[in-house]
Amino acid sequence: MQFRITLKPAQSPTTLPINYQYPLSSALYRIIAKGDAGYAAFLHESGYGKGFKLFTFSQINCPFRIEGDRLHLQGEELWFTVSFHLPQAMENFIKGLFQSERIDIADKHSRASFTVKSIESLPDSLSQFKNNEIVNIALKPLSPIVVGLQNDKGNYDFLAPDDARFAESLLYNWRGKIASCFDEHAAASALLLTEITPMRQPFKSRLITIKADTPEMTQIRGWLNFGLKVTGEKRFVELLLNAGAGLYNAMGCGAVGRD
Repeated sequence: MQFRITLKPAQSPTTLPINYQYPLSSALYRIIAKGDAGYAAFLHESGYGKGFKLFTFSQINCPFRIEGDRLHLQGEELWFTVSFHLPQAMENFIKGLFQSERIDIADKHSRASFTVKSIESLPDSLSQFKNNEIVNIALKPLSPIVVGLQNDKGNYDFLAPDDARFAESLLYNWRGKIASCFDEHAAASALLLTEITPMRQPFKSRLITIKADTPEMTQIRGWLNFGLKVTGEKRFVELLLNAGAGLYNAMGCGAVGRD
């Protein structure tokens, strides 16, 4: 299920770290923990086998000015989408968690506080398909999609969309999510296809720093400005929409929507 969350700044001017993904992810976890500490701990510590959280969120959307490593907001509100792979019956529970909540997005250099102005359920973009129908749709990244292959040191060598291994790695990751959510047989036997489709604009990369200015700092590279055609059974495509594509989904990478 997908939601659009609109935030209203508590103060003006409002400044965010350019690497806001980790602070925003932490803020979302804190809100979930207030309503269901067990579910929040499960997401944070283990996830659905193999470490999958099956949760992601998009880039923030608002006018801003970049100065160094800060974003200076130019509008009176911002919004983003957040997705959870949960039963539809959980919709009102999730909406209740976020209504009127406060969200702080901060690092060692700045802090911005927001109140949740609204949380809206987004329409089911697969509602026209039958449960076991094979779906062939075009998607677009709502946040940078991160794809990588682990090297001998256990680190990721990040791939660009024009690398033939990019689509293959997305497919491998998708099967891993299916195995964690359903079972290994479903993942191995599923008809799944992924295809990268260039846009008029060139591919755009973004370097994202996780846990900036700490000993655990990690840098990852994601990509935007391309289309993604996917084919699969409805339940598996729904999983991709809800959980995200590629790596670091719970850090706000790989959110996708219908093109």
